[in-house]
Amino acid sequence: MKIGIIGYGRRMRGLTRMLLRFNSGAHIAAIADPGFERIEKELADAGASPPDCPIFKDADVMLDTASIDAVMVGTRCSLHAAMAGKVMERGLPLYLEKPVATNPSDLKALADADKRSDGRVVVSFPLRVSPLVTQARHIIDSGTIGTVETINAWCDPPYSGVYYYRWYRDEEETGGLWLQKATHDFDYITTIVGAPARRVAAMTTRRVFTGDREAGLYCVDCGEWEECLESPFHIYYSRGETEGVVGDPERQCMFARDTGNEDTGQALVEFENGVVASYSQNFMVRKGARRRGARIYGYKGTIEFDWYRDELKVFMHHTPRVETHRFESKSLSHAGGDDILIWNFIKVARGEGESLSPLSAGLASVNLCLAARESAETGRFVGVEPV
Repeated sequence: MKIGIIGYGRRMRGLTRMLLRFNSGAHIAAIADPGFERIEKELADAGASPPDCPIFKDADVMLDTASIDAVMVGTRCSLHAAMAGKVMERGLPLYLEKPVATNPSDLKALADADKRSDGRVVVSFPLRVSPLVTQARHIIDSGTIGTVETINAWCDPPYSGVYYYRWYRDEEETGGLWLQKATHDFDYITTIVGAPARRVAAMTTRRVFTGDREAGLYCVDCGEWEECLESPFHIYYSRGETEGVVGDPERQCMFARDTGNEDTGQALVEFENGVVASYSQNFMVRKGARRRGARIYGYKGTIEFDWYRDELKVFMHHTPRVETHRFESKSLSHAGGDDILIWNFIKVARGEGESLSPLSAGLASVNLCLAARESAETGRFVGVEPV
């Protein structure tokens, strides 16, 4: 099976390595990326170069001229919907990075394209198929904790500086941190609840990663490296972290006038079946304060899991028992979910299975993220209309 790639960045490089590990016969047959000259050099250095894998500057040219059986889209976020539409119009199986859209018009266009497609789309929502969520759903389905009544979820990533010192800081490009981060969490929460969202109330704060330093300032050009706790010096000296920070010429000031994105976000979501979920994301957390997971409350018991601890617990409410489930997925990409979805994509592209993460899930998540963003901007509950 010949795979075409649109957008060959760091994330897509990792996914293609996973795809090739399966030794399924799938291989990269063509790549489209505006940085085609850099990619040609990388492939040549690795011993692979055109015509083994032709590199195109334009995605349409690749789709119209290359011999490919399926496509993976890993462009920057603002192009996901447009590129997905091009692939779906040509009837090719698609692996699509999240978020599937970054604004209402792209969301509508992609939903319209989905109506005309054959449904062979896998959206990159690895948390929904990770071992922890799979186990949580198994416990819920068994009736152990009773029906799900409410959920409290959190996302406190320790690596979140990347959302302020690289291109992710451009909210026009990413759509903001609801779409960049919460799209994953809203998806697995919705999967657990088993019903679409009805309305959402959300708030954000921007008090830390903002400031009056000059726009366009890079760390290498700043004289305040000894005072700034986000400087490469302190990332090494104070935090004891070395990879990818010392002398990084692309690292921008996180306290400049052009720094985008909020510091925190909180949302309260009501679902159609009456379940209410609260969610928070915090981007100032570092090191051991990290956590990502949820508490799922039923009348008979409570489930708690955390991907960073690689652990799920079941607290029984009416018997003196706590069940602990430990996993070994922390070292895997997205806790093992990426491998599961890549293999699922291979099966879907072969016509041997259904998508575990269909485009409808991607559309629903973006819809909820956009409603949360609107709520945070307007200070009111926002209804989540069906896509």
